[in-house]
Formats: sequence, structure tokens, C-alpha cells
Amino acid sequence: MVDAARARKLADRIQQIVAEMLERRIKDPRLGFVTVTDARITNDLRDATVYYTVYGSDSERAETAAALESAKGVIRTEVGRKTGVRHTPSLTFVADSVAQNAAHIDDLLAQARARDAEVAKAAQGAVHAGDANPYRADEDGDVDETGDDEGGEAGHSSS
Repeated sequence: MVDAARARKLADRIQQIVAEMLERRIKDPRLGFVTVTDARITNDLRDATVYYTVYGSDSERAETAAALESAKGVIRTEVGRKTGVRHTPSLTFVADSVAQNAAHIDDLLAQARARDAEVAKAAQGAVHAGDANPYRADEDGDVDETGDDEGGEAGHSSS
């Protein structure tokens, strides 16, 4: 087992290497507009998971996934050469759905704002269903908060 700080540093380095490889060295036409968002490595440094996003349609995402799978060996070789670890970790590419989740949340928030605007518009001319002041008042206009019509004697004991 390795300490967590070393594993995190190695994962960050793998992320940089993979991003650089995809940008400069991998010339697969199926590779779309890819952004490497994160890399994580197991505690034994044997398996690394690289998270990525692809800008485009579902078919472009599928083509990019296929291109990454076919370039996995070349990328792994470069990772091993540039990191200098004893055992080069195996790479797994996972499509990161953060962008889709964020877009979905934005859509839900826009729907909530629209509903709030509808409620506010409906409430503009609204009046209370009962009296504006629901508390009973005596002849002087003082509010009787005890709920007793007899001048506020409820709940008080006389001695």
C-alpha cells in the first residue's frame, strides 16, 4: 500500500500525461473534442481510472470512447515512461457525466423559476380569504389574544 498523497500525485501526473497525449500525439479521426477531467488510482498503484468529457452528440461520444480504447496501449506506454513507476498502471477510460448532470440541474432550476414567476403573477391581485386581521378585537380596538370574548379572563385564576 502507498500513502494517499503519493497516489494523488501520481493520479494528477497521469491526468496531465493523458491530456497531453490526446492533444498532441493521438491522431485518431474518431477522437472528438475531449477534456480529461480527473484521474484516480488504486492504493496499490495498479489500476488508474481516467475520467473524460466529450463535447458533441451521442455518436461522437461513442466514437471517442472507441478511439480511447484503441489508443489505450500507446497511452499506457507513455504513462509508464514518464512516471517511472515500477509497474505501469492499467488504464480505464470512463465518460464523466458531470456536464450532463449540470445541464439537467440548470434545466430543473429554469423550470422552477418559471413556476415561481407564474405563482407570483397569480398572487399579484390576490386578497385574503378571511379578514385581513384574523384576531378578535374589543370595542376599543385592542386585540384579544386569549381567545376569550369576555375581556381576556380566560386562563387566569382569581384569588
